[in-house]
Amino acid sequence: MQTLAISPLTTAQAVVSMLEVNGIDTIYCLPGVQNDPFFDALYDRTNAIRPIHARHEQACAYMALGHAMATGKPSAYVVVPGPGFLNTTAALSTAYAVNAPVFALTGQIQQAMIGRNVGLLHELPDQLSIMRGLTKWADRLRSPAEAPGMVNEAFRRLLSGRPRPVGLECAMDTWARRAPVELIAEPARPDPCPVDEEAVERAVKLLGAAARPLIVVGGGAQEAGEWVRLIAEMLDAPVMTGRMGQGVLDGRHKLSVTMPAGYRFWGEADVVLAVGTRLQPQQQNWGLDDSLKIIRIDIDSEELDRQRKPEIGIVGDAAATLKALANRLAGHNAKRNGRAEAVAETKAAAAKRIRETLAPQIGYLEAIRRALPEDGILVDELTQMGYAARLAYPTYKPRTFLSPGYQGTLGWGYATSLGAKSARPDTPVVSISGDGGFLFTAMEMATAAQHGIGVVAVVFSDGAYGNVRRIQQQSFNNRTIASDLRNPDFVKLAESFGLDAVRVKSPEELGTAISRGIAKGGPMLIDCPVGQLPDPWPLVQVPRIRPRKS
Repeated sequence: MQTLAISPLTTAQAVVSMLEVNGIDTIYCLPGVQNDPFFDALYDRTNAIRPIHARHEQACAYMALGHAMATGKPSAYVVVPGPGFLNTTAALSTAYAVNAPVFALTGQIQQAMIGRNVGLLHELPDQLSIMRGLTKWADRLRSPAEAPGMVNEAFRRLLSGRPRPVGLECAMDTWARRAPVELIAEPARPDPCPVDEEAVERAVKLLGAAARPLIVVGGGAQEAGEWVRLIAEMLDAPVMTGRMGQGVLDGRHKLSVTMPAGYRFWGEADVVLAVGTRLQPQQQNWGLDDSLKIIRIDIDSEELDRQRKPEIGIVGDAAATLKALANRLAGHNAKRNGRAEAVAETKAAAAKRIRETLAPQIGYLEAIRRALPEDGILVDELTQMGYAARLAYPTYKPRTFLSPGYQGTLGWGYATSLGAKSARPDTPVVSISGDGGFLFTAMEMATAAQHGIGVVAVVFSDGAYGNVRRIQQQSFNNRTIASDLRNPDFVKLAESFGLDAVRVKSPEELGTAISRGIAKGGPMLIDCPVGQLPDPWPLVQVPRIRPRKS
């Protein structure tokens, strides 16, 4: 490990230096007294690390989340302790759910007072325990000398294995403490993850002999698209992409299918290759039986048999493992006459049903898809348009469809899209929200304007928490409660923050407005009033298709 000459530094200076060494060029932040020395140290390095300060701590963490999801690389945020840190925990739990490498850096009260419950400003009974419950690793900085090693350890853990968030906290007096520090000159490296050659050989033989293979990909396959495509074409196997797997295989590819078609293929498959996915809806809801053989590839050994032990479980990096599998498959692969035609027919039938069931949503989604270039990023939300997008929006490139995964974090979308755009400033970014979710972080339009973050935000406004209201109408005899909303004039609200804003009334007008917003490059809000939209849940809440239990 290469180090630099020992020199007197504060803990804050050492941390900022190591963030820079590890490639952090943007930090999402909201300053406060417990972190004053950190921001003073950051001031001297703003040529290398750009601070983007938000109007609420939740947005700091959401922006870091969007940055990490759009790039696949570590991102960082820094906030004050206590309520400041707690305000970030919805985003931190979402980062945990979607396997995003987010580095949470928080302040603390004076080091000698931690855990004494004396009632100091922003004191929590045990902040570090809360942080540890929402990350894969968290610790406390206690001195300047240990800062370089601990920051690099945080990044090593971010880069190794399952890429979940990590955290460090530092007491307000420790930030300013000065001592001789030996900085580390090299960034952290991920732990090696060799290919399990023996397991790959067994998987090749099982896959090659399959009559009706199916591939299921999740977020863990985002860097393995080339090998997924090659294996799918060799097997004539449909590739099912859920929320987190969209973009692994180009949505226009003849073998790419979303969940409704994938449901039908799950019922007939004899071998499933699952890559970087929990397989939660398939295993828990769609059913398992002894005739279905599952091969799982996952970087997390605990994930392989969390619900049922697979026929073959392979712990490893998705891209490296699939490359090894692809290179051996030809020697074991059987012919599957007519399989490609059957896939096309099933895919077409599922697409027809989606269009007939969700015609208004599909019209708007098609307008968004036409307006966005191939590498344009769409950030979905817990809204009727977002639910439909997970079923029907064709994603062409990896990391261009961002979703909160199983956490289902209402209100995450707009702030997260700001992080994605700041990380990839040359890539168009569109966020879609309902009127309920958008107001969770609407004040971050000020952040977009101040920092020139050119997200095009679309608000589909129906004056309600639409999904809640529909359930109350359908399942509770129309006893609607706490679901209607009183909204501001979204156009005037956005204009008051300095954003370009427009109201549209049709898919055609929406597409035109998005194109204009992308061309102008500045932040924009589009208000799109809609009535009550068709129910997407019949396409999602489907009965077990493999009813025989093992």
